[in-house]
Amino acid sequence: MADELQVDVWSDVVCPWCAIGSTQFLQAVEDLKEDVDVTIRYMPFELNPEMGPEGHNQVDLLAKAYGKTPAEVLAMRRNVEATGEAVGFPMSYQGEGEEPVLMVWNTHEAHKLLRWALTVAELEAQVRLKMALFRAYFQQRQNISDRELLLDIAETEGFDRAAAAAALEDEALSTAVRMEEQRALQNQITSVPTFVVAGKYILQGAAEPENYKQALIKLASMEAMA
Repeated sequence: MADELQVDVWSDVVCPWCAIGSTQFLQAVEDLKEDVDVTIRYMPFELNPEMGPEGHNQVDLLAKAYGKTPAEVLAMRRNVEATGEAVGFPMSYQGEGEEPVLMVWNTHEAHKLLRWALTVAELEAQVRLKMALFRAYFQQRQNISDRELLLDIAETEGFDRAAAAAALEDEALSTAVRMEEQRALQNQITSVPTFVVAGKYILQGAAEPENYKQALIKLASMEAMA
């Protein structure tokens, strides 16, 4: 019988390293499925909680945040995109027509949708929804703060559209998301992606699948002996 581990993944939908790290982590989990039964829950972390509905040009935002020139930010992004391509999550534009400007959007509504998904479906369904949101943002350059888009994605991933729409109207769900974000801060989770294994072991940042595998095997063994 496989050992069991629960992993809470704190990440944001507009974080490229979260998309890369999730791709690598899910590969590790798939490779280990005969030995370690890993269940995954995606938890909310908003990198830009004050972002308005109009969004912001990503290059300009990062240039200001890091004190870089637009050219330097574009070079940074090309390096990240090359990493994404290498690990199996291409970030190049895959939509139709001319490539839109990559924007940074407020992700609160997306996190509400993901939080709701935990209450109505198996954990694997929430994982699929999270990866679909990553693809919509990075590969299609879509506005993942738009409710209709979120409902389209949820419906495509097998969720009931009307129920999802009702959830996004629920202020209690906003409160739940903010409480989880506060819990992250109280536990010194200040960067993403952060993987919290069995509620107590922390793995931070994107890593090669083999590194994740070794860590999960070790932690599963420690938990089995506890």
